[in-house]
Amino acid sequence: MSRARPRHARRLTAIGLLIASALMAPAHATLPLPPDVDSSALRPIVDPEGETNPYRDEPRAIAVGRAAFNQSCAACHGIDADASRSPAPDLRRIGRSCGRVPEPDLKRRCQTDADVYFRSTVEKGKIKLGIEHMPPWKGILSTELIWAIRSFVETSQGRAK
Repeated sequence: MSRARPRHARRLTAIGLLIASALMAPAHATLPLPPDVDSSALRPIVDPEGETNPYRDEPRAIAVGRAAFNQSCAACHGIDADASRSPAPDLRRIGRSCGRVPEPDLKRRCQTDADVYFRSTVEKGKIKLGIEHMPPWKGILSTELIWAIRSFVETSQGRAK
């Protein structure tokens, strides 16, 4: 019986430390600042409310997206989307499994779902257990820049582990 109490106390201490570290995490978050990039090379988006990335595989969008990503997202998600040493999730994994879907219609739906998730997360940010883990970027990043960043991140997916 005397052993049960120290184990219980250790578990409570560990849980307390996890909660404390989660509460302290937002103190390291950066303020969302718009990137200083020239997005004039991006063609205008016909449907700003569209669910799919209109710039997928466009070299100009990928270049603009890379510059925007490295200025606004890299502090948390790693330079050039290499999250191997960053505190935030690896964005290259979003939709990566869609490449393995053989049926074209299902593959498109998978990519659309990944695009919707990406845009929604960027615009609204991430809050878990009442803690802001990522600030909302709506009004800071234009829809064009969000899709350009998505295009860049998709090109980096092959390097994701």
